[in-house]
Amino acid sequence: MLDAAIKTQLKAYLERIREPIELVATLDASDKAGEMRAMLDEIDALSDKVSVRYDGDDARRPSFSVGRPGEAARIRFAGLPLGHEFTSLVLALLQVGGHPPKADPAAIEQARALTGTFRFETYISLSCHNCPDVVQALNLLAVLNPGITHTMIDGALFKDEVEREKIMAVPTVLLNGEPFGQGRTSFEEVLAKLDVGLVEREARKIADKAPFDVLIVGGGPAGAAAAIYAARKGIRTGLVADRFGGQVLDTMAIENFISVKSTEGPRLVAGLEQHVRDYNVDIMNLQRAESLAVGADGLAEIGLASGASLRSRSVIISTGARWRKMDVPGEEAYAGRGVAYCPHCDGPLFKGKRVAVVGGGNSGVEAAIDLAGIVGHVTLLARNDVRADAVLQKRLASLPNVDVITHTRIGEVVGNGDKVTGLAYTDQTSGEARTLEVEGVFVQIGLLPNTDWLKGSVDLSAHGEIEVDARGQTSLPGVFAAGDCTTVPFKQIVIAMGEGAKASLAAFEHLIRSPLPA
Repeated sequence: MLDAAIKTQLKAYLERIREPIELVATLDASDKAGEMRAMLDEIDALSDKVSVRYDGDDARRPSFSVGRPGEAARIRFAGLPLGHEFTSLVLALLQVGGHPPKADPAAIEQARALTGTFRFETYISLSCHNCPDVVQALNLLAVLNPGITHTMIDGALFKDEVEREKIMAVPTVLLNGEPFGQGRTSFEEVLAKLDVGLVEREARKIADKAPFDVLIVGGGPAGAAAAIYAARKGIRTGLVADRFGGQVLDTMAIENFISVKSTEGPRLVAGLEQHVRDYNVDIMNLQRAESLAVGADGLAEIGLASGASLRSRSVIISTGARWRKMDVPGEEAYAGRGVAYCPHCDGPLFKGKRVAVVGGGNSGVEAAIDLAGIVGHVTLLARNDVRADAVLQKRLASLPNVDVITHTRIGEVVGNGDKVTGLAYTDQTSGEARTLEVEGVFVQIGLLPNTDWLKGSVDLSAHGEIEVDARGQTSLPGVFAAGDCTTVPFKQIVIAMGEGAKASLAAFEHLIRSPLPA
């Protein structure tokens, strides 16, 4: 099951286990069960602190639990945790075995203090790059708190259950049998939802903070670069973000980041966060900015959704962008029930089915190509002509189960109340209204800047981007901006980092030329 290189690496990890752990499997006669047995036997042979039993009685087969001998296991894998989920298995083995987790000590204590019974179930696909973060967060909670259990469920393996629960997007999390959340969720975000007093406590802490010299709003590549450059100047630096990492967390493959041949978004974000934390930067994560104003004393004030506010002598806005939505009837109603935005994550749930991809650029064509290898049939709908790179168009044209319809105007996502059944559109050439029978709609129509909260505060372009000059200066003195939320062309990670560094240097120059506040 596991190749020699992985076994060697896994053996080294398992040497960090401090306490014995027990894997208890519930198998059947399927091929997947045979693969699971082979994998567990190989893990068993790599450490004398790991033992395996095959007398489990779980309702899901094949599955296995990870626990301590003589104790009720609180972590279970229903399916083979390979692909992106292999790391989730390794971390579960280490953490159940007593290896200390890499998490904020305050968050760990918060998790241990939770009271109640929390039975989490997470439906995943092995190709989903967002799913491991959720699985690992909930596994860690189960390790830390005896009132919490978590089961990872491979949706492609337990199709009947997926249909019964109407799961049409991954990751989907149930808590005690009820919907809890969809999409990427961090350890801290789960805690914030479970601990109802957390937001108020964090708001009080933030309200007590002294003004910063530079406050960065946004934690993507631009914000991280700005924070590092500011902190290296020795000035008081803060970074407030709705989600550290931003859109990069949702990026599958990164192959154009200079000097790094290939990486993935979550891995790059982990490196960015660690680099920022190496400096004296006050990071305030899970805090959404809602307003910007400049007071009579010249200090900028950022109002947060929690009710708290932060003040600073200068501000760098790097709030990035988000996937653009179609804004048609049915899109919101069927989000997660047939309407999807990540073909890598949700594609396996539509195996053998008919789907549509909306978008004629590189993202849309790449999504159609990826989905063609999984689903039964793909129809790509473009507003005008397909404008993707020639190599992508050539590849798309070679696929037998893909149709392309150009010059369309999407009218409505059609459904039966439970899930998507079709996509209504107008042929802009003939004016004819048509409905395409599909069970899934993947939206890939570009980006929208996260600047709604800035209307009336700084000048925005007709597309909602922050207007900046060559130094990243906005229309408001002392307020700078960088990255995908600005008018700077070409939304690329490497460009965002450079713009973040430039805005930080410009903010520092602004500070040394400005009088100190009274």
